[in-house]
Amino acid sequence: MADLPLYLLDQTEENIMNRMLNQVPSDIDKSEGSFIWDAQAPVAFMLSEAALWAQELLRRGFASTVASDRPEIRSVELDLRTAEHGITRREAVASSGSVVFTGKPRTTVPAGTYVATPADEGSGESSVEYVTISGVTLGDLGTGTAPIRAVTPGSSGNVPAGVIQLMMTSVSGVTSVTNPEPTRSGTDTESDQSLLERFYAKVRSQGTSGNKAQYMLWANEIAGVGGVEVAPLWQGPGTVGLYLLDTDKRAASQDIVDAVQQHIDPSQDGQGEGVAPAGPVITVMPAAEVAINISVKVQRTQEQPSTMDEIRKLIEDGVRSYLQQIAFNRKDPLVRYTRIAAVLLDIPIIVDYSDLTINGHTEQQNIEIGSGQVAVLGTVSVSE
Repeated sequence: MADLPLYLLDQTEENIMNRMLNQVPSDIDKSEGSFIWDAQAPVAFMLSEAALWAQELLRRGFASTVASDRPEIRSVELDLRTAEHGITRREAVASSGSVVFTGKPRTTVPAGTYVATPADEGSGESSVEYVTISGVTLGDLGTGTAPIRAVTPGSSGNVPAGVIQLMMTSVSGVTSVTNPEPTRSGTDTESDQSLLERFYAKVRSQGTSGNKAQYMLWANEIAGVGGVEVAPLWQGPGTVGLYLLDTDKRAASQDIVDAVQQHIDPSQDGQGEGVAPAGPVITVMPAAEVAINISVKVQRTQEQPSTMDEIRKLIEDGVRSYLQQIAFNRKDPLVRYTRIAAVLLDIPIIVDYSDLTINGHTEQQNIEIGSGQVAVLGTVSVSE
């Protein structure tokens, strides 16, 4: 917080007590234990408490100082401050994905069937439950795919491929279940820092009359949106395209896309039924993912033993972080070969590398990411 006003500085109990005693005539006993001293001591204590309360009240009066840096804390005062400008905290979003059921052909798995990940007693992680959104009938090969959504909203529902293995609802004829792909787009209740960022975007960059800034503000009001790209004149005059990312900087799920479409232009007929003005037709879409596949040979340090799986994981984490930083960056729409090379050299257990290829290119060629596209990590192949 900025410097405190003078009237709140040095308001300790001792300082207040000394100032009060200085106002007592010198011919009156004001030593500790005297009547004057004993009478003023409680007053000094309460005034010092009041000064602390005033400092806390001042801190809570500004969005920048009341917002917490801790992701688990949600400031009520920040909610009140942003609500004055029509900005509300985004709720948690349930993760979504799909599962494959295996069993007797022609078996019907109804909507509302519960599946889950096993609990991990070693780490203390509890089971994560999901429910099928629609039913599915197993085909002639005894398999069928059904969409699922996490029962409990939040990022805990984002799990890797192959970990959903339990049938919580018994279905005769089904022998197993698994998720071939990771579940995605689950987000926790919006953090203070994210809410503060949207608050600043609203008050510092006013969106008006349906300009690009306003479409971005409208889209970001929906829970789960992690990035927006506006395409004016998307399919000619009177059309606007909105491409969305989730909070992991991947293509937004259909649930998020539908929610934004419903909020901005539900009828898509130019009648202004949503927050968008009458006239333009708005189409909301998930971003198109461009996979970045990497192959590289590495030389490992001998001082710190490591496995190829450990190195691969470090490379994946580093490249994924880099790709998230440049998502929807129209100022520099390139996945740069040199930046990925820098990720490799920033890993302490990698001494050197060779034969780095990105999407099959052996030369130092950058990958251009077009409008409405987002670069995401594909396969990472590591050898030595």
